[in-house]
Amino acid sequence: MEFLVEPFNEGRPGPHVKAAIESFEKAGLNVDIGPFSSAVEGHVDAVADAVAAMIRQALANGADSIRIRVGPDAGELGISPLHTALVEMVSDAERTLGTNANEWDRSQKQAVVRQLHERGAFLLRGAVDDIAEVMGVSRITIYNYLNAIDGSAS
Repeated sequence: MEFLVEPFNEGRPGPHVKAAIESFEKAGLNVDIGPFSSAVEGHVDAVADAVAAMIRQALANGADSIRIRVGPDAGELGISPLHTALVEMVSDAERTLGTNANEWDRSQKQAVVRQLHERGAFLLRGAVDDIAEVMGVSRITIYNYLNAIDGSAS
């Protein structure tokens, strides 16, 4: 099973993420924490029971949303390789905003860049150029958005 508890900040998991992980650990399941999602493997009954507890605990501790993908085995989940992760993150933002990336106004673009930054998208090689192209802005604009994010975090 693959899951993502949001909001998720790489290296700084909030109490909602910690509660989700603890739910699986209490069930005797090991969690493989990844940059775009985490994974758990185990017997279907153990995983199913742990998922119910995880949902309750994550929401009770401030989760905004929880995404779950389940398959008979981790290899069959179809977990995307890293080179498609960026496309999936942008598609997710398009679904959330209800518009295509080329229709976003400046504030929407800034919000999406912040979300992508928080999810580690800009750690991927070439991400700035790819995101700039999708949004129809220059790479300098993306760097300006990122600098503003970093400046507000200080």
